[in-house]
Amino acid sequence: MTILLQLFVSFFQIGLFSIGGGYAAMPLIQAQTVEMHTWLTPLEFADLVTIAEMTPGPIAINSATFVGMRVAGIPGVLAATLGNILPSVIIMLMLARLYERYREQTLMKHILEGVRPTVVAAIFTAGLSLLKLAVGPISSLDYFALGVFITAFLFANGRKITLSPIILLLFGALGGIGWSALGF
Repeated sequence: MTILLQLFVSFFQIGLFSIGGGYAAMPLIQAQTVEMHTWLTPLEFADLVTIAEMTPGPIAINSATFVGMRVAGIPGVLAATLGNILPSVIIMLMLARLYERYREQTLMKHILEGVRPTVVAAIFTAGLSLLKLAVGPISSLDYFALGVFITAFLFANGRKITLSPIILLLFGALGGIGWSALGF
């Protein structure tokens, strides 16, 4: 299978099975890009998540674009991004029609009630995996990274002061520059 077809099929599968949005796709993207195809190392995957989060647009599409470019240049971008988008377009067209027709039925409401916590569990799992990459294993914690994580978490969820993700990313970048300038 050519690399462009591999990119398309991998990201088509990710797009097809990542119910719940971009963050729910992260474990699937990690499985395809790090474990199955070894296009990225675990550390490169953590960098991918950071870059995909910092740039405008959906994180799964940004990830597909990044991986496509890294693996096969512009043709890879087109293959991975199209593969990632196509399932959503097809599924949303079908679901929009079904939802309009059956939205008041009890079965539809029960289906959605069952899917919501499953999606949250997938996002939580991806978050824990990324947290482990960011702060390191318990035996050799990166205390700076842990401090940045806790601070960002508190300011993202603050009751009195809540900062936007853009401001948090800027503070994180400045903190990293400052920490490095201090020689750590």
